[in-house]
Amino acid sequence: MFRLLMTLLVVGALAPLALGGVCQAEPSGKLVIFHAGSLSVPFAAMEKDFEAKYPKVDIQREAGGSTKMARLISEVGKPADIMASADYVVIDKNLIPKFASWNARFASNQMVLCYTDKSKFAKEINQDNWYEILQRKGVVWGHADPNVDPCGYRSLMVMQLAQLYYKKPGLYDKLLANRPMENVRPKSVELVSLLESGNMDYAWEYLSVAVQHNLKYVALNNHLNLSDYAMDPFYAQAKVSVSGTKPGETIERVGSSITYGVTMLNNAPNKEAAEAFLQYLFDPKGGLAVLKSMGQPPIIPVIVPTEQMRASMPAALQPYVAVKP
Repeated sequence: MFRLLMTLLVVGALAPLALGGVCQAEPSGKLVIFHAGSLSVPFAAMEKDFEAKYPKVDIQREAGGSTKMARLISEVGKPADIMASADYVVIDKNLIPKFASWNARFASNQMVLCYTDKSKFAKEINQDNWYEILQRKGVVWGHADPNVDPCGYRSLMVMQLAQLYYKKPGLYDKLLANRPMENVRPKSVELVSLLESGNMDYAWEYLSVAVQHNLKYVALNNHLNLSDYAMDPFYAQAKVSVSGTKPGETIERVGSSITYGVTMLNNAPNKEAAEAFLQYLFDPKGGLAVLKSMGQPPIIPVIVPTEQMRASMPAALQPYVAVKP
């Protein structure tokens, strides 16, 4: 009887410890997320959903051009838990391996030319004549800065590819000749307000941004819109030089299909909340469903290029991830 009583007491004492090993405490505290400007609307919706589920977490988001946001981490030293980029290559080149260990591709997109009813030649523009209209005198159009925002260098790539696809030598230079430098803005979402106010006629944006802001847009041929993985050999003919990490240094961006990437920083101050948010983001019924509802095709399941990278991710995330080069 005595032995049985002692056994029950020992088991009872150990039970909370055992449960503590398998049950995580509810995430809490500040969760800092840096992300592409084109993710502002869906991430705002995700923030609301996630904080309703985890009321002890306070998500603090900072949006901007993906390259700029990555450099705030790698060069300025700003602390963050999660970085989501409109071009997964930005994470590969700016954050891995020193600041992050993995990079999950979670969404795609496509380039479109946005406008409003107030835009010049709004009733005339279409998939076949847009490049002629952008060359017309008095037409005001712009794009994001290619040095800080992937949408910027992708806009230039679209115009380079148009020159090849339509077999119009010199088209790229002619287009840029009708676009003053003041129409190049730090991030693509800044152009939306210029369109809506009537101060700009046309702006290069992602399809998701056009849908989220109820903008009219010209849908481009798949040879131009950077949406089709099968077209990557054609897209690769477009090349844009952007500023590097050191003064005077340049990096060549090569055309490829649009793929968004996300990572958790190695020194994330709130790893517990970051893991919980990424679980939510990677869930087809969670964050990926939000993206889909807002005109941005999610990648289901999210993918990483190697099994080694998948193994480097938090165990709670690995069931949501597939390996695909």
